[in-house]
Amino acid sequence: MARLIDQFERLPGIGPRTAQRLALHLLRQPEEQIQSFAEALLAARSQVGQCQTCFHLSAEPTCEICRNPERSTGMICVVADSRDLLALERTREYSGRYHVLGGLISPMDGIGPDMLQITSLVRRVEQEGVQEVILALTPSVEGDTTSLYLARLLKPFTVVSRIAYGLPVGSELEYADDVTLTRALEGRRAVE
Repeated sequence: MARLIDQFERLPGIGPRTAQRLALHLLRQPEEQIQSFAEALLAARSQVGQCQTCFHLSAEPTCEICRNPERSTGMICVVADSRDLLALERTREYSGRYHVLGGLISPMDGIGPDMLQITSLVRRVEQEGVQEVILALTPSVEGDTTSLYLARLLKPFTVVSRIAYGLPVGSELEYADDVTLTRALEGRRAVE
């Protein structure tokens, strides 16, 4: 039981109490259901890889988004990882293609540009005649560093934009930090 709880605790966002609840829940399930769960984990690990074009998770050589002829080939939205791509897809507002970097530049963590999918991004932009690259990277030191680096590389080939940052819907101005308020002011637009 302790070994199972320990394995759950290794998952991101799972603390000791949640790990214990998950372990107890699984132990109450029929053996067939546990077997099915284990098989699904092993199958996902062995069958899911990266899209050869955008580096999103895919069981095929090319992911569903890259294969979709209805997606605009003139826009590429750059994200740090597949979680960010999935968050943007949930909005159903973006109809272009993506490029997953596989992280952010972080010298403190020993992650340089050569460790990310940056060269393949520049090659795509050059070869595919992309009209706009949208940088959808986390508003952090690492995200800003990566965005500035990418903008410098890509501006000779295409228009480079960055998603706006600001206040979340339903929040109060008095509780927002200075950086968030500054970015909200910088990202303002005309009222229509």
